[in-house]
Amino acid sequence: AVAGSTVELGCGAQGDPAPRVQWHKEHGDLPSGRHEVDRENTLRLYAVTATDAGTYVCTAQSQLGTAAATARLRV
Repeated sequence: AVAGSTVELGCGAQGDPAPRVQWHKEHGDLPSGRHEVDRENTLRLYAVTATDAGTYVCTAQSQLGTAAATARLRV
């Protein structure tokens, strides 16, 4: 990603009942005040900087279990 841009990371977790989805960053925190997760569980990072680079993890949890997916961001 280009520094200063907005990045979207999707997480296609589905189920009935709908799983609970959470995003976190390996080895750090999500950028304070510069991120949001929408109803489709897409993580948006605003005005990315080099410190935002790293691996982001989407975890979906339901009665049937837990699944996780990762995305690597380079700035």
